[in-house]
Amino acid sequence: MTECIQSEFEFEGHFSRSVIARFDGGTMSSDGGALLLRRADRRLNLLPRAAACFRDRRNPAYVEHRIEQLIAQRVYGLGLGYEDLSDHDQLRHDPLLAVVSGKPQAGDEPLAGKSTLNRLELSTEKADRYKKVECQTEALDALLAEVFLEAHEAAPDRIVLDLDVTDLALHGQQEGRFFHGYYDSYCYLPLYIFCGEHLLCARLRTADQDASAGSKAEVERLVKQIRSRWPEVQILLRADSGFCREELMAWCEDHGVQYVFGLARNERLRRFIEAEMEEAKRQQQTSEKPARVFTEFLYETTSGSWSRARRVIAKAEYLAKGENPRYLVTNLGAESWPAQALYEKLYCARGEMENRIKEQFSLFAARVSAETLRANQVRLYFSALAYVLVHGLRRLALQGTELARAQAHTIRLQLFKIGAQIRVTVRKVWISLASSFPRQNIFAHAWNALRC
Repeated sequence: MTECIQSEFEFEGHFSRSVIARFDGGTMSSDGGALLLRRADRRLNLLPRAAACFRDRRNPAYVEHRIEQLIAQRVYGLGLGYEDLSDHDQLRHDPLLAVVSGKPQAGDEPLAGKSTLNRLELSTEKADRYKKVECQTEALDALLAEVFLEAHEAAPDRIVLDLDVTDLALHGQQEGRFFHGYYDSYCYLPLYIFCGEHLLCARLRTADQDASAGSKAEVERLVKQIRSRWPEVQILLRADSGFCREELMAWCEDHGVQYVFGLARNERLRRFIEAEMEEAKRQQQTSEKPARVFTEFLYETTSGSWSRARRVIAKAEYLAKGENPRYLVTNLGAESWPAQALYEKLYCARGEMENRIKEQFSLFAARVSAETLRANQVRLYFSALAYVLVHGLRRLALQGTELARAQAHTIRLQLFKIGAQIRVTVRKVWISLASSFPRQNIFAHAWNALRC
């Protein structure tokens, strides 16, 4: 059966003129801002190093698309808003994407199609007739931390590592699928570790385990890499009650790492703050506004699950709807961090990590529809690399502009989506950007900032 694809579209007329649209513009692109992403990558040297984390067993005589080009094509595609591999059946003919991906014959030869890119994601540790590219996960893990270290001209006195998990819903029969009661769906539970806006770890995990599973190994790896560069830096871990586990706390105490974790509520903890809760209730009833009173005490479990007594911070809060107690456990001293300051200034700041996780979703980290867990981990890495690239652009080129604190999807809409006409000659690639683009001043600011 012949499939007819309409090529001409007529719209309401403009006074006496007809309005007709056609996909016949030729070498045009809607992603003129991708040039800034490429310049940011030149500053970070990110994608060439990411490509070096893949082992290529293909016969060079038959290779049409080099690993460096495949990685760049996939990561730039995610950064520009193209989440599906099938998008690249059309994008492979975009000359601008070919330019930023490093294709030598941009405009003459197409980029890789969806099948080639899919084989990149389906890489295996063992040699396979059809999957001959292997992703070396340890090298990519180290690269994320290395980019973070390189972002600092001098070693900081202290850094805070935020740990958290999120759910990635599954809608197929992916390897390791498990129904999670809290999220009420089949999902994966990836572990993320950030330091401020810097992404240090993106580890895909199945949902049939504790939220903290594997966190000690990831923290141990990161602490070792960070201290190899900054031996004197103080490292603080910050996380919710899902990470309040003896294994992680004991390791921190044995290795000079500070921590502040949420502590799940229970009746025994509630008895410790009886007087403070009564005071908070009295203040709330007097002022008719939320009231909170802070206290602290040494606490250890009756079951023996903790190896020692630890400092617990308690917030006795009373709201119009009733009690709202919260607890933290920490190895920070009271002289340097009093109870209220520790809770309000240090621990509550971890809420900013939620925005960083949202950015992972805007870069399509949730697209874990491949069959195997390993392939979906590779997809998570690509989303992570796209985030590091966009964050690098924001950090290096957008300070002092209205996009200095913008999230990834806003930067994409405001700065990357520029209509462009491309003309390739023997000596130059001419890119004519839309004259009516409203953020030309920000584009120029970013270009100048990345020029050095």
